[in-house]
Amino acid sequence: MRHGKKFNHLSRTASHRSALLSNMACSLIEHKRINTTVAKAKALRVYVEPILTKAKEDTTHNRRTVFAYLQSKEAVTELFRTIAPKIAERNGGYTRIIKTGFRQGDAADMAMIELVDFNELYNPNAEEKKTTRRSRRSAAPKTEAVAAEVKEAPAKEESKSEETTGEAAQSSDNKTD
Repeated sequence: MRHGKKFNHLSRTASHRSALLSNMACSLIEHKRINTTVAKAKALRVYVEPILTKAKEDTTHNRRTVFAYLQSKEAVTELFRTIAPKIAERNGGYTRIIKTGFRQGDAADMAMIELVDFNELYNPNAEEKKTTRRSRRSAAPKTEAVAAEVKEAPAKEESKSEETTGEAAQSSDNKTD
């Protein structure tokens, strides 16, 4: 029976569990996604989401509180500098757990935990890349445009020839002077 069982102890002592979750949280912040077991991913989600909520407001107190959990200056800097601005509008739900199958050695249920705003495939708010359609058939408007250019080209050549004859006449007048 699981009366009053608040969280998974992961078969570890309290100090070992806190070190494990701290290291996994630092890796998640640095790499934006990590592969682990489903049980550890669920425990990590409970551990890291309050940290991400604190990071949304950049104050000295919040930086020190987050550092107490993570114990890594690089992770704290990355969190407040790049992750916090991206999650500023989101009200919770910063992580996503995707089950990836079973581990070969011991058949443990594996999962990938990632930060939601850093996945380009699943992010609906991301700007879509515009792709151009390419076809082997020539389009009708292009042929009309080419025909119009061909009609304009002889007219331009005639005006150029008039300019050159006029210049030639001026240069011959200058020679006679």
